[in-house]
Amino acid sequence: MGMIKNLFALIGLLVVIGAAAIYSKYHQEIMDFDPGAGPVFLEFAQSLVANKSAAEASIWKIPVAEDLTPEEVEETMKFVANEHNMSNVGELPLSLDITAKKGSDYRFVKIYLFCNSLTAAQMLDYSDAYSAYLPCRITLIEDKQGKLWLMTLNMDMMIYGGESLPPKLKEEAIKVKEYILDIMNRGATGEF
Repeated sequence: MGMIKNLFALIGLLVVIGAAAIYSKYHQEIMDFDPGAGPVFLEFAQSLVANKSAAEASIWKIPVAEDLTPEEVEETMKFVANEHNMSNVGELPLSLDITAKKGSDYRFVKIYLFCNSLTAAQMLDYSDAYSAYLPCRITLIEDKQGKLWLMTLNMDMMIYGGESLPPKLKEEAIKVKEYILDIMNRGATGEF
């Protein structure tokens, strides 16, 4: 047990030394980052270490109430999206395609695409790279144990992960983040 503690202490020391080296080399560039960048990258790093998966570290994941069906979750999400003027721009019933190709049933997986196109246009005018984040995707997935989950990309990296967005664009991006989380949270509970 003592050897494991020492190993973790050594790893921690190396991380601190590495962070100090990066900071000293890139101090000015780091100062140009959004003030929220540090906590976002720290949260990502902590999740990456805990889960050993960059995919897990870069998403938000919400459990769906046990008594809800996929249809009820979908109905609620569409209602909430409409309430926030988020257009439903597409749906990908992935499990149906997998079932058709495998010739046997597959667990439920459906991806919903929501977008406020006017905000999307502002993001694209700022940087074409944001097209990879568009439209906002929410996946409703049944895990291997039969539990339903809602998942989406963690938008904080997009909002805070580099230099500060222009104030109006940042405000719009935060609003979209709040809407997507509201769609997911209410979808997970069935709350209209």
